[in-house]
Amino acid sequence: MPDTVKDPRFADFPATFKGRVLRAGESDFAHTRQIWNMLRRDETPALIVQAADRDDVAIAVAYANDKGVPIAIRSGGHGIDGMAMPGDALVLDLSKLKNIDVDPERRLVTIEPGVLLGELDAAGQEHGLVVPAGVVSDTGATGLALGGGIGHLTRRFGATVDNIVSLEVVTAQGERVTASAESHPELFWGMRGAGHNLAVVTSITFTAHAVGPSVMSGLVFYSADDAPKLFGNLDAVMAEAPRELAIALILLNAPPLPGIPDAVVGTPIAAMLVIYTGDLAEYEAATAGLWSLARPLVTQVAESTWTHANSIADPFEPAGRPQYLRGGYMSRIDADLANVALEQLASCPRTTPPSVNCLITLPILGGAIFDHPEDATAFSRTGAEWLYEVSAHWDDPADDTAHLDWVHETDELLRRWATPNAYINLTTHRGAEWLPRAYGTDEKWRRLVALKKAWDPNNRFAYNKNILAAAQELGS
Repeated sequence: MPDTVKDPRFADFPATFKGRVLRAGESDFAHTRQIWNMLRRDETPALIVQAADRDDVAIAVAYANDKGVPIAIRSGGHGIDGMAMPGDALVLDLSKLKNIDVDPERRLVTIEPGVLLGELDAAGQEHGLVVPAGVVSDTGATGLALGGGIGHLTRRFGATVDNIVSLEVVTAQGERVTASAESHPELFWGMRGAGHNLAVVTSITFTAHAVGPSVMSGLVFYSADDAPKLFGNLDAVMAEAPRELAIALILLNAPPLPGIPDAVVGTPIAAMLVIYTGDLAEYEAATAGLWSLARPLVTQVAESTWTHANSIADPFEPAGRPQYLRGGYMSRIDADLANVALEQLASCPRTTPPSVNCLITLPILGGAIFDHPEDATAFSRTGAEWLYEVSAHWDDPADDTAHLDWVHETDELLRRWATPNAYINLTTHRGAEWLPRAYGTDEKWRRLVALKKAWDPNNRFAYNKNILAAAQELGS
């Protein structure tokens, strides 16, 4: 690793930049370098520049362009590929840009790129509003939105990209541009699903929706023996359920919880996260089909706030550990899928001390996600009735290989149920041949390659699932 304290490459970083400029070895550098996914924990950026305002963003990007180097972008730092703090890189840190403006009359919410989902939820709920987004509180709202955005409100209101009104961005040349249906509409199309490749966002305006203040939410735990019943019948049950009902299946090795038999702790078990955002008087009718499928071991569903409901998944995604995840879409689930997944969980590497370190998660989608056609955005949605995620997190570097191998093996077994396309945010990069398929159609890929060449021809935004690199490798 180079001596980045004395590394001369970025010694001429502009003095007009108002935010903090941090080099390895300096005060706060190690803390600032920490992100949610520490899989690349051995890598150290050469320089981290923390923007104080939008002018700083333009200065940093223009500097990278003039210098002829790529620039890594850190907003929430929740990217599954861990590319927010790559080794030996120039990093533009946007985490301090946290302004949120809520217009309750027009039901619009505008955020800066450092805003996290929990902060977005809290600001919206002051006015009884939500922006459909993700499910873990410390996820960056902007990074999530640029890749699509899926969560508990997807069935009801569509993906996050379906609720974007406009984006203020800085281009690779350091210019400020508005992307919307009226201004640079082709860039607007591409930013909604492939935005990490195209520009740096300084603000996004979303359409918000009335939800709350009270919802129903909680986890329900089932024995492994009942998982095939759930998987085999949920497609039919949820086809009849209102869009206000969302569920996520979670297969895991059982933690010690009241009501979970001691003999079951540490063995595969099924959980279902239930969130209902409609009229509470209709809750029992909306969920009747769920309760007919199997008898739970433990039921924790109760009336709650939206902010509580949308943070229930937080303990499953602890910050600061190495994280690895692969996944995609499924158009159906069945009992065989449950059996394969449970068998794989039994082979999950064990950590010391024991932790819930291996997960197979299947949030339901469908509903409003199909209110928009496949080519409406760069984000792909064909066949997206379910999302599936195979994930692992751990601490000891000696456990890296075992966890990575477990995720790869499990993902390969589950791919027989998967669609060819994928959700870019929630899977690690699978290479050049995979990326065009992930975006859905050949025509969409051609549009994305053309956009990348038009807006970032020198690939300054290269720390991502990179379109230009894939296109060059494929000769497209």
